[in-house]
Formats: sequence, C-alpha cells, structure tokens
Amino acid sequence: MKIRPVILCGGAGTRLWPNAKKHQAKQFIDFGNWTLLGKTLERVKASIFDAPIISTNAKYLRQVKQHLKKHKIRKFKIVLEPAKRNTAPAILSTALIKDIPNKQPLIFLAADHLIEKIGLFNKSIKKNQKKLTQNNIFIFGIKPTMPSSEFGYFLTKNNKVSRFVEKPKKAKAKQIISKKGYWNSGMFYLRKDSIINNFKKYQPNIYRNCNKAVTKAKYKSNVYYLNKQTFTKATAKSFDYAILEKTRDINAIKLDIPWSDLGSWKEICKMYGRNKRQYFKKKNVFHRPWGSYVNLFNGKEFLIKELYVKPKGILSLQKHHHRAEHWVVTHGKPKITLNNKNFIMKPDETIFIPLGSIHRIENPFKKPVKIIEAQIGSILKETDIVRFKDVYGRVKSK
Repeated sequence: MKIRPVILCGGAGTRLWPNAKKHQAKQFIDFGNWTLLGKTLERVKASIFDAPIISTNAKYLRQVKQHLKKHKIRKFKIVLEPAKRNTAPAILSTALIKDIPNKQPLIFLAADHLIEKIGLFNKSIKKNQKKLTQNNIFIFGIKPTMPSSEFGYFLTKNNKVSRFVEKPKKAKAKQIISKKGYWNSGMFYLRKDSIINNFKKYQPNIYRNCNKAVTKAKYKSNVYYLNKQTFTKATAKSFDYAILEKTRDINAIKLDIPWSDLGSWKEICKMYGRNKRQYFKKKNVFHRPWGSYVNLFNGKEFLIKELYVKPKGILSLQKHHHRAEHWVVTHGKPKITLNNKNFIMKPDETIFIPLGSIHRIENPFKKPVKIIEAQIGSILKETDIVRFKDVYGRVKSK
C-alpha cells in the first residue's frame, strides 16, 4: 500500500509579519520562482506516495488550487477547515475522510518546510512502513546544526521518544544537544487506525466532534467542506499537546539532512546565504565608499541583500521611515550601533533593526565583514535613508 501524504497548509505567517495588517502566509511566499508549498507538492510526487490530501481553510483555497495546477497534480483531495482549531483537529479530520482505508499509512507534512536530500528522507519513510501498528506513531527528528530556541526538541531511549522539550532557551538547548537530542520537525507518520485509536483514548471530545464534522461535510469537486457547527466544538489543541505528550508509543526517525521551517527572517537570510550563487546577478552589485552590496532577491514587501564592508569601512549613522531590517552576520566581526548601544557581533549572530531606530555598521578589523540583510516594509528604496553622521561626507550640512 502506498503512503498517503497529508499537507497541513493553514498557517498565517504571523511570525514573519508581526505588525502587518495583511499577512503573507509563509507557504505561498515567492522566494524566487518557488514557494514552500510548491516544493512540498514536488516532494510528494515520488513513487512511494499516493495522491495528496491538503488540509487548509477557505481563505487559501484559490492559492492551493493554483499550486496544484501549476505542479500538474490532478489527483488530490482538499479538506477545508471552517475555523482555526490548531493541528490536532486538522490532522484527525483529514484522516477520517472515507476514501482512506483503516490501515492506510499517512504522513503529515507541513506546507512550509524546506527539506533537502529528499532521497534520504523518502528512504527512511519506506524503511519504517512495516513497523507501523494500530497504536504507534513515528516522528521525524532533525540533527541540530546549532543550539536554537526557535525549535522544539525530543530525547530518545533506544529510538523511542522519552521526552519532549518545547523551544528551550539557548543554554538549555546546548544541554539537550549534548544528550543527543533532536529537533522536532513536526512531521508525523502513522496509520489511520492509530490516529483514531489515539484520539478516542486521549481526546474523545476532539474525536466526537471531528467525526461529526466529516460525516456532515459537503463534498464538491474534490473538496470536503467540514461542517462548521460540529467542527467548532472540537477543542483547539496542537497534535503535540493533544496526543504526543499523552502516548508512550512514539518512535523516532532520526535524520541528518538540511531542514528548515523558514519561520524567521534569520532562517530566510541563511537560506539565501547558502544559495546566493543562484540569486547573484552582476548587474545587482552596487559599490559604495565603505564596500559594496548586492540585491539577491526583491520579493513582495521584502528585499534580501548581501552587504560587504571592507576593513575600516563605516556606513553612515542612519534611520529609515518605511522599513525594518534583520541582519545575519556571515563573515567577520562588525561593530554595531543601535540607538544608544554599541557592540561587536560574530558570525551566525542575528539582530533586528526596528523601523525608525538609529543604527550603523562599522568594520574596525582587518577581515572583511559580510552580512545578509532582509529589509521588510512597503517602501524598500535607497532614498529611504536619513543620515545623521557620515565619514565620507554624505551628510549635507544645514
């Protein structure tokens, strides 16, 4: 039996656009002729998978259909949530649709994850298929590349998950990694009967209401419109809290592959940094007295640049009216001014420059400084620079 991929596609992207009234959902952002949902749909074309099921909401239905058409996926089902109820009701509702047999292996994938080395990923899925039972759950762990407070972790004993740790502080994350902890990727792998059995046992309210919402669902043109009246009665809980923290029968599939949920501008900057060759164009390089910068990608209300600050180079002390900035240092040790503070940054460190704050980058050392910068705002032009001080004489005296 082939594995049925279920793509969870309901996220709003609020972490990336905290002050914006209209959020661009992360899975639909154009990062340069590709989106995260598009990459996920391409992944599930592998021969081990059956036709995908997409769990989303009415707001995203048009964009989901556009993606399916663009990626030439003709066989699919869409399950539409009438209200936000977190991942537990979303996962259960998709599993309960009637064209899925009881022993069907299901893999739940987030629409907004970037996964590389797909061959290794698919191999691990196929390898563990025979181990699925009517009660157990497999979760995918990613070997951490650094101690990060942006991800949850889990610890294992003989490949069984012994403990979950939700987004710890950096010092705690270091301890977890030293005990061979893995990032919890949020991808789950289990059979339909295991989902039903676990929800019946640990979340009877969610099971009862989701079951009714699916039974009373309207079905038209490959889309299940879940019944609003009963679905909204289901308790809003994440799958982690609802099921994973209750059951003891969780197995880990440990992967050492490049993975990111691109959940922060730091992760997005690092992704562009890793792949800058494919975005680099000579015509987008601009030289300045302090060094140079290159525009890597101009997106919808964001712009990604790489700054090169030569030894002893100093940018002007400045502010912006229309944009905030996220910086990730990739090379060298810049001296940063942010309002009344001065400090030295190191490679892999990140900083947020809020809208209207006074800031500066200096390179007091002999090694060049490189920074990947994400500019976020409605106007992303060089004219949006108000200079206060400049060693190259670019501040007009009044």
